[in-house]
Amino acid sequence: MHESAELRTGVVAAALELFASQGFDQTSVEQIAKAAGVSRSTFFRQFGGKEDVVFADHEVLLEQLRSFLAEGHDDPWGAVCAASESVFAHFAHDPELARRRYQIVRQVPVLREREIITVFRYERLFDDYLRSSLPGIDPLDAVGFSALVTAVHNHVLRQLLRGKKKVPLSTLQTALADVRRRYGVSSEAVAEAPDDVVVAVFPRSMPIAEVTRRLRTQLD
Repeated sequence: MHESAELRTGVVAAALELFASQGFDQTSVEQIAKAAGVSRSTFFRQFGGKEDVVFADHEVLLEQLRSFLAEGHDDPWGAVCAASESVFAHFAHDPELARRRYQIVRQVPVLREREIITVFRYERLFDDYLRSSLPGIDPLDAVGFSALVTAVHNHVLRQLLRGKKKVPLSTLQTALADVRRRYGVSSEAVAEAPDDVVVAVFPRSMPIAEVTRRLRTQLD
């Protein structure tokens, strides 16, 4: 892990411990910095304030997802699902820290509001990506798929955060595969046809932009 990432993780862990023991409002930046073994200036260089400490992982993840999606993918719907899976995997890697953060967010109204905004940022990122990757896509298809993936991801993640048992990544992957089937953009391959004739059958629910993309892929 990079040194700055280790420092950020240490500060987050110290802050969450203080928030849990003495309350979010009662905890000062000075106390967090002291508990984490960093200076006040270092704290503000890494974070903008106490709220930012709680959501620090999301800022890093959002930037990583932007880079990942910008790479370009043959299957845009699958890329959105893969992005969702990477976020889940991050929090599942250290479930105790994730659960501690979740409990604190639930107790503080201003953090709950920030969480709603953060969830929307993921949804908007996916929506923008689908619109740019699938020219001509109906905006309702883009926003609908993005919202559904985000909602399913959060549902599975809450299973991890609210309980004590391990929730494997495969649980989310299965749920997202079902989302793709329900939305008509399943990853199942279409049978190849002879070079001189292309016969394609698509679910009625499949967005027109996806039908166009698959036909173009078969004809190229």
